[in-house]
Amino acid sequence: MNYLTRRAVVAALAATTALASPSFAVAQSDDPITLVVPYGAGGLIDGIVRQVADMMSRDLGQPVLVENKPGANGIVGAQYVASADADGLTYLVGATGPISLNILLRPNLPYGLDDFTPVATMLSGPLTVSVPANIGVEKIEDLVTHANDTGRPLRYATLGPGSVTHLFGLMLESELGVEMADVAYRNNPSALVDLMGGQAELNFSSPISLLEHQKSGDLKILAVTTPERMEQFPDIPTTTELGYPNLVSSFWFGLLAPDGSPQEMVEKVAGSTEKAMSDPDLQAQMEQVGMIPEPGGPDALQAQFDSDMKVWGKVVQNNEIVLE
Repeated sequence: MNYLTRRAVVAALAATTALASPSFAVAQSDDPITLVVPYGAGGLIDGIVRQVADMMSRDLGQPVLVENKPGANGIVGAQYVASADADGLTYLVGATGPISLNILLRPNLPYGLDDFTPVATMLSGPLTVSVPANIGVEKIEDLVTHANDTGRPLRYATLGPGSVTHLFGLMLESELGVEMADVAYRNNPSALVDLMGGQAELNFSSPISLLEHQKSGDLKILAVTTPERMEQFPDIPTTTELGYPNLVSSFWFGLLAPDGSPQEMVEKVAGSTEKAMSDPDLQAQMEQVGMIPEPGGPDALQAQFDSDMKVWGKVVQNNEIVLE
């Protein structure tokens, strides 16, 4: 991939143009910056992004707006930004699904990774390995015994083919060496009903959505998929400490700009985003809902891309998954 080389050249040209035309700089512009969210309004991530936009508006001294463009697993919003003017005023609130997984899974996707410039990391969310409380599974390795005893594949809930939950299930299947079967659900609440009702053995939801069910004794969270224990869930072990470092996984959100956006403006927006994501009050809010603040700049987001291509790319390739 010539992505880094191409981006470096474009950035250099953009910086030269900006120096030749001082009126083009962000600091002298009253034009609003738009953060495009590829999901509907009113959700958890949408609410966090709107808080970030307000903080950025005050920091930059110019309007930062949020525009929702949902549809087609994030493709509508991502394509919109990929095709937008590279003027430094339009940014995508990208995520694992709309960016990394769509690019890996969909050969006819109307955009690629080189259509974007990484700007900033924002936050991530862990998965869990969770089971019904009444099946006698206390540890991850007990799943192997359970599968052998029942003589059938372990059934796990997903949010559809190619989702993070689907691919994580394939990772777990490979790690344990047992046969598993994915069952797609429209949403997580319906998946949890079947889990607690015994129609499925596994769920990979975020821990915050499961804690009340664990407290009531309906399910058991075996592990959270982070390298280290989360402060807000100190009693839940990690897959790493249980001996499964290959099962570290999460979903992420970050800012991307159209390829060729002026470097000066990208850096300014990146700095403002990182400042907002480092705010203690905002971080406390995110942690309360089970999210992990991830303030970082372009290099951090590029590293996330590289990791996704390696980790998820291996799962996709090994299982020959293709989506139209």
